[in-house]
Amino acid sequence: LFPFDGKVLPSHITGVISLAVLAIAYLAYYQFKMAGRWRATYIVTAVIAFYLNAFVAVVQAFLKLEPLKSLAPTQSEPPFQAAQGALLLVVIAMGYLAVKKYHPAPAAA
Repeated sequence: LFPFDGKVLPSHITGVISLAVLAIAYLAYYQFKMAGRWRATYIVTAVIAFYLNAFVAVVQAFLKLEPLKSLAPTQSEPPFQAAQGALLLVVIAMGYLAVKKYHPAPAAA
């Protein structure tokens, strides 16, 4: 089901960090009902988890897709760095807007 040969890879570490961050998001949403600062905590942790998953997706794309692999075979070339930088900027902007604009509806009486 899940191939694991005993080597811990960077993708495994990123996945564990993502799960830990999502556990905090879970608490903020379900336990603390996004009250007060927990709203921002939920949004920030959800955005961080999204970024980590998207980061791994970009890495995998540059590893598996031949046109991207030819642009950055060692993943230290400018196209790879530009893709990761653009992703980071988009996610930061998305997170900033989400924190500023999201206001949950008041609870029904």
